Amino acid sequence: MAKAKPYVPPERITSAFPEQSGNVTNGLNETQYRRASPFFWHPPDRQSHGDLQKVVLEYVMGEPQVGAEFMHSVRGGPERGPEPVAQADVIASASTRSHTEHIKTFALEHEADWVGITTMKDEYLFEGYEVEHKYIIVIGVGHSYEEMKTAPATAADASSAVEVARQYNRGARVVARLRNHIRELGFPAQDYPGPLADAVNMIPAALDCGFGELGKHGSIINRQLGSSFRLAVVTTDLPLETDSPDEFGVDDMCKNCRLCEDVCPPGAISPDKQTVRGVSKWYVDFDKCIPFFAESFGCGVCIVACPWSRPGVADNLLHKLARRKTN
Repeated sequence: MAKAKPYVPPERITSAFPEQSGNVTNGLNETQYRRASPFFWHPPDRQSHGDLQKVVLEYVMGEPQVGAEFMHSVRGGPERGPEPVAQADVIASASTRSHTEHIKTFALEHEADWVGITTMKDEYLFEGYEVEHKYIIVIGVGHSYEEMKTAPATAADASSAVEVARQYNRGARVVARLRNHIRELGFPAQDYPGPLADAVNMIPAALDCGFGELGKHGSIINRQLGSSFRLAVVTTDLPLETDSPDEFGVDDMCKNCRLCEDVCPPGAISPDKQTVRGVSKWYVDFDKCIPFFAESFGCGVCIVACPWSRPGVADNLLHKLARRKTN
């Protein structure tokens, strides 16, 4: 991909920004840990950028195919399952490993492409939210590369944006069915689909339960799905075995790769890690990113540019990284 041309955001979007930078709300340059603040994808009355959210969603949902895809999900999603009842003897007496294998198999047989499990931590929750459940199940659903490779979407070709909406819908179906199934087994469960955020900060949880490593473009890079996938979550008290983080060399690779950085139209991707709420990490400049995100109905160009997202490339990259470790 060629390096992006300079981008000038429209006044309609820039005028909707509050006085406080989104990067300040996100904790950029803060040296002490705290939970992430409710932000752009949260209900407008719970965050600093509610007016901006309304304008951006008018752009995104105003694209007919994208809006129709999201509305299809709202109308046709799985019905809410029963509230949990007394735990069934056969499930209550099963081993934690049996629970875990059962839940992962169920998710994978009901449209999930990847499943990980971890125990709830403070950093997985946004400020002002609480979740009493002990376990968090993260699922991933992959995009079609053929649909995504035309990103960023335009009015003439919105196929990449429609694909993003389609996979958010698939993720919502997976976690709704998983929530219902766990309740039928007699345990409490709650689903958290994207993109509109609720209590759960999904990326830290996904990293801890083996989804991969955070890439320079601010998305997780998975050893099989690349960075072209979406997340959704279920929380529960069903006893489960937890997974471990999966580090396979992405961080070092991103330090020397500029592909996503070069193609980003608003120049929102930094060449270096930055400190965010006490952690050194890759960070995407929100104030620069979101106007183009709006005008392109969700962008996604950095995901497509990432070499890990190209079909058939991941295995070769894994072998190359493995050889580096042994040298």
